[in-house]
Amino acid sequence: MNISRYGNLDADIVLIQPVDDHDLAGIENEVAEIQRLTNQDFCLIAIRVGDWNTDLSPWKAPAVFGKEDFGGGADRTLKEVLKYTEDPAKTYYIGGYSLAALFAIWAVYQTDVFMGAAAASPSVWFPGFADYMKENRIRTGKVYLSLGDREEKTRNPVMATVGDRIREAHDLLKEQGVNTILEWNQGNHFRDADIRTARGFAWVMGEKAAE
Repeated sequence: MNISRYGNLDADIVLIQPVDDHDLAGIENEVAEIQRLTNQDFCLIAIRVGDWNTDLSPWKAPAVFGKEDFGGGADRTLKEVLKYTEDPAKTYYIGGYSLAALFAIWAVYQTDVFMGAAAASPSVWFPGFADYMKENRIRTGKVYLSLGDREEKTRNPVMATVGDRIREAHDLLKEQGVNTILEWNQGNHFRDADIRTARGFAWVMGEKAAE
């Protein structure tokens, strides 16, 4: 997996984000927005994944759109991610957009190394994930959730459940005492991914995202 680093490479705060080519196209804008929203020094490590549907899915599942099934390779990806979290003097957060955001939520059920998860428009429609959250213990105290207000308005019957699933996830985390927020953004899933992700990271870092 190829990685790119942004911000202050020596910062005590490290943000880790799985990305694809689309994310990388907007990553500098995302970093600038995090800097605008916070007054904290940070290093963002962007980890490019080779196969989005395989590398970020927590278990195998049939295709929901297109023909590509989900390969269940998240365990392997997390092992790679954790190689960048080995300095105990630093504070680590994980985040991402879409399926990478789902991976971020799943990751904080696997390890307590992350102080928070920034999940912008996470794919919480993923088969079985709502039950997984109910049946397992989260290992971080801070989770940011967001969704576009048009994302649940889709003809795809599985993806149309995303609104109900994210509301359920938010309520569940609150009941468990997790510091969490659910922000609603204007537009569909493909709007302002860089800005939405930046807002998530800014929030888990302890700042209130600006309007």
